[in-house]
Amino acid sequence: MLAFQYVEGDASLTELVAQYSQASVLVLDTEFVRTRTYYARLGLIQVYDGKSLALIDPLAVNDLSGFWALFQRDDIITVLHSCSEDLEVLAKYGLCQPKVLFDSQIAAALCGLGHGLGYAKLVEHCLNVTLDKGESRTDWLKRPLSEAQLHYAANDVEYLYQLYPQLVSKLEASGRLAWLYEEGERMTQGRLDAPDGETAYLKVKNSFQLNPKQLAYLKVLAKWRLEKALAKDLALGFVIKDHALIALAKKQPKTTADIFKMSELTEQEKRVHAKAIVAVMATADLNNLPKAIDVIALKPGYKSAFKQLKNCLTEIAEQHDVPMELIGSKRHIHEYLQWRWEGQTGDLPLLLCGWRASLTQDKLQQLTI
Repeated sequence: MLAFQYVEGDASLTELVAQYSQASVLVLDTEFVRTRTYYARLGLIQVYDGKSLALIDPLAVNDLSGFWALFQRDDIITVLHSCSEDLEVLAKYGLCQPKVLFDSQIAAALCGLGHGLGYAKLVEHCLNVTLDKGESRTDWLKRPLSEAQLHYAANDVEYLYQLYPQLVSKLEASGRLAWLYEEGERMTQGRLDAPDGETAYLKVKNSFQLNPKQLAYLKVLAKWRLEKALAKDLALGFVIKDHALIALAKKQPKTTADIFKMSELTEQEKRVHAKAIVAVMATADLNNLPKAIDVIALKPGYKSAFKQLKNCLTEIAEQHDVPMELIGSKRHIHEYLQWRWEGQTGDLPLLLCGWRASLTQDKLQQLTI
């Protein structure tokens, strides 16, 4: 186990940033807590440049701006594992995204080691080291953190730094290193955009069931809920549940008494939000109704087309030893079908972009769907 520095002051962080600014590679991990909150609450930052391993306490350091700036440089490669949630943390607390991103989980998939490989399994496979996962349920906001917790956290960057050159070597040998960086660019896109209240209704579960008039009500309700969640830093479901929004949009109550009769809302949701809900629903624009949500799975010929496309992608995946899930998810298959059925207009679907296009383009165009 490497020695590590616990950073809990601005002066020591400034010194660390000066050192890390000379690095070409920074391995990063974050520990956070997310239970009822909209945003994850950052509890610890681990970083390693191959020389100094630091555990930075964001609860004790006042100014992290110089640290976050490191990851926006194009001469520093940021190495993370399964980085989606870490990218959320960077967007929220650092107002940034890595300029050059290397996700070791995606690298492992492109190396033929399997899709969605966990960090511990990857370390065991490549380094023959078994990691202790005993502290994975730690409350990272609690202080002081124990030595066991700190060592657990340090392991996440120590071994990732050792994995990195192995994965780079494999990717270079297969000509896929550029693919990896392309994925990094794609994963960071749009992460700094503010949540969009105008389109929040499209993310409500089962919104496709509603007609345009009902969607008009859902649109104002979902926007109201998002604004409430952001203001109070509450997860959306802790403001009001999706199924309650759907029920409100369908039943369109006009008074608080109507709302209190509804079984789909909890008593607390009624008590806390009834007045606001009535006021919000009165603002629905019934003169400019949203379009009905187009459900591709209900279109004629969908099942046959989806099966053809999936079989084609599976064959491509096996031929090139790339996980099918990495080439295209169900959502990306739908995106491609929609594009084909709408006359191949608009933005190219992901399946026809970048490295994926080099594998899929010819075979997909041959399909009659």
